[in-house]
Amino acid sequence: MTRNWFQPIIPLLLLLFFFGLFSASTSTVILAQQPTNSPASTIFITVITDEPQINVRMGPSSSIYPIVGTMLTGSTAPALGRSQGGDWIQIEFPGAPDNRGWVYSPLVQVSPGTLQVVAPPPTPVQPATSTVDPTLAAQFNIAPTATRLPTFTPPPALTKPAYTLPSDASEESVPLAVIILAFAVLGLIGLPLSWIRR
Repeated sequence: MTRNWFQPIIPLLLLLFFFGLFSASTSTVILAQQPTNSPASTIFITVITDEPQINVRMGPSSSIYPIVGTMLTGSTAPALGRSQGGDWIQIEFPGAPDNRGWVYSPLVQVSPGTLQVVAPPPTPVQPATSTVDPTLAAQFNIAPTATRLPTFTPPPALTKPAYTLPSDASEESVPLAVIILAFAVLGLIGLPLSWIRR
């Protein structure tokens, strides 16, 4: 009896399965209006400098605003606006504050379109300069003591000793040449004696 009840449900399940496959395979087309800010109307910049890369800054000045990144030559980015004089272009730059950066306009080529003037961001606060606590610095100020400097005292004058030979010793002394000749004669006599003894 349970078998009879289950048999009519099988064709119904198969019918629902095939109907589900058929409806999933057909594509549904939804017609909607294109957004007014479409990618076709977005203005892009392209880096065209001869250098390998350019700097992307936090604001429209190379002396006030720091560098937040670089762009390689040939790379593109969406342009968001321009500075008052048109010297700088604001671009979409991920990683920068508010994902926006500024590039110098002579280094890039802007696609056709009109860019609105954008106010520059506030200038960054300079880091605090370290100052020395005056009370701490006073501990290391050492005043020199008032002592008398040493004076130069010249050494005493040197006296050159003078040696004089006594007159008596010069007459009684044997000349040095006689002593040398006596040793030479003794050596000549001793040489044949030492050969004979061997």
